[in-house]
Amino acid sequence: MSTEETIQEQIDSNSILLYMKGNPEQPQCGFSAQVTQLLMSCGKKFAFVDILSNPDIRSTLPSVSNWPTFPQLFIDGELVGGCDIITEMHEKGELQPMVAAAGGDSEESAE
Repeated sequence: MSTEETIQEQIDSNSILLYMKGNPEQPQCGFSAQVTQLLMSCGKKFAFVDILSNPDIRSTLPSVSNWPTFPQLFIDGELVGGCDIITEMHEKGELQPMVAAAGGDSEESAE
């Protein structure tokens, strides 16, 4: 399976998926930590991929998603955005309903 196919499988298999640096318990950058906290505040579990331990995904995902930075949040197969967008959505009260409406309920590594 190619890296692009692996990424697509991860996105398709997880209703809420965060590509981040580190993991939710130990984020490895401030942006990943912030997005993780915002997602946790929504009260629904989510899957994640640590891009630091997956260099092929880290280098390939920006071309697949057409988004250059990390973290990247996908909900129901669609790219929501990065830290700034997710923070803004949270502040406007838009993130919680989107997360609540997403299918599935698992916090785990999607790797």
